[in-house]
Amino acid sequence: MRGERPGYTLQTTALLHEAYLRLRRTQNAEWQGRTHFLAAADERKAKVVELRFFGGLTVEETADVLEISPETVMRDWKHAKVWLKAELSGAPHET
Repeated sequence: MRGERPGYTLQTTALLHEAYLRLRRTQNAEWQGRTHFLAAADERKAKVVELRFFGGLTVEETADVLEISPETVMRDWKHAKVWLKAELSGAPHET
């Protein structure tokens, strides 16, 4: 967020809209809806982001819901953040 303009909001809805607009610009994608948009981030990683960021769940709670280890949640969380940052900045990244 350091590179964003002053007064940039962190509200969930605004952040999601900004991510959608930037992804659409960079990928020229025709999203079929929320599910299609989230699936572009890799399915389980998208669910981890949804539960952690939007749902406010802890690593342990997310692991319980998805029936995976906390280590897997942390790994997916890290990869999803790297992917999203790269997508939003237009920088190349590894998946």
